[in-house]
Amino acid sequence: MGEAPALLVDDLQDGAHNGLELKNGICKATATVGDKTYVIGGADDGTLSIEVQIFDRNLGEWVRPTVRGTKPVSCKGLSAVALEDKILILKKGSKPDDQIWFLEVDTQYVRQQQEYLGTEVVAWSKGVVGNAEKPVVISGPSGVGKGTLIAMLMKEFPSMFGFSVSHTTRAPRGMEKDGVHYHFTEKSIMEKEIKEGKFLEFASVHGNLYGTSVEAVELVADAGKRCILDIDVQGARSVRASSLEAIFIFVCPPSMEELEKRLRDRGTETEEQILKRLRNAEAEIEQGKSSHIFDFILYNDKLVESYEKLKKLLGLDDFVTTTKSGHGEIDLPIDHSVSKIDNKVIINRISSGEKESKNLIILDVSSLKGGAPGRTRGLNFQAIGSFSNGLTEIEGLS
Repeated sequence: MGEAPALLVDDLQDGAHNGLELKNGICKATATVGDKTYVIGGADDGTLSIEVQIFDRNLGEWVRPTVRGTKPVSCKGLSAVALEDKILILKKGSKPDDQIWFLEVDTQYVRQQQEYLGTEVVAWSKGVVGNAEKPVVISGPSGVGKGTLIAMLMKEFPSMFGFSVSHTTRAPRGMEKDGVHYHFTEKSIMEKEIKEGKFLEFASVHGNLYGTSVEAVELVADAGKRCILDIDVQGARSVRASSLEAIFIFVCPPSMEELEKRLRDRGTETEEQILKRLRNAEAEIEQGKSSHIFDFILYNDKLVESYEKLKKLLGLDDFVTTTKSGHGEIDLPIDHSVSKIDNKVIINRISSGEKESKNLIILDVSSLKGGAPGRTRGLNFQAIGSFSNGLTEIEGLS
């Protein structure tokens, strides 16, 4: 692996496989992972997007990959640092929350998309400092009381938990608002995004698609909250098979007799509906207990005791409200050089005539989590005044 100066491909489509040259006005950077060199930078067509091109050294030819994820917009300059299966991109002159990105080139998600498409694939993922609390997946049969338990959590910890907004292809009903009650979308669009791996789980109900997108869960984490997913066993199975790290809890009734009593006491279903729910509940309970999907089985016998057990499972039994201390944001200097040693990326501000004070930012990439099609979290950093260990510098590109 290695990095190279900013380069620009003159005219790839005309077969200029070795036609690398510098061009003014467009910033490009390269990073090599394995036998492929990735050229990353401003698009040649004048748009604001950042494009990616690949030179396969084994084949001796250029490839334009299929690009997944949300592309970052262009910037005043960028640096590229090759990691094991992805490339760290540092954008110059961008806002602090838009300066760190990852281009995934050989992650599990990228390999899955390559197998599905049969073409070269790369995927963008935005870098986020610090970690988010693991989402909580709660499942259980109808009438078991999981909705009541969730409501109790939301009431006691209103600023800690949040719900993701699901997608559906059905039309809005009554006063339903897009982005509030559901994300309403076209069936063809949702089907395409499902194939692109953008959904954690989905199901077809009466001809309409319903599902939870990766982005919807990420938005809850972006707001500093812990996402609760109230989904059925099949949905939980899909989420477990995804890259999302979550806590899986199955809420179980103390007995089928008690569950039937609760369903009848609600007085909201016909006899036929009650019997159907009981049949479905038996199948769900069997799957919940034997499928190895769930980390915990919570028997909801006495509500208050069950709620205390739920809080204990989530580490909230001795919770004391405190003021959150944010992870902070990295404000990268426009002029910088970049070095790498092991899992540390050292960003050195290039300055003249200034005192050496907090000139270095050490970015720790050893604990990265998540990734495309969501965020890459787990970044840690430290700003220090001086650092010297003989590292070879990789110039920030502008």
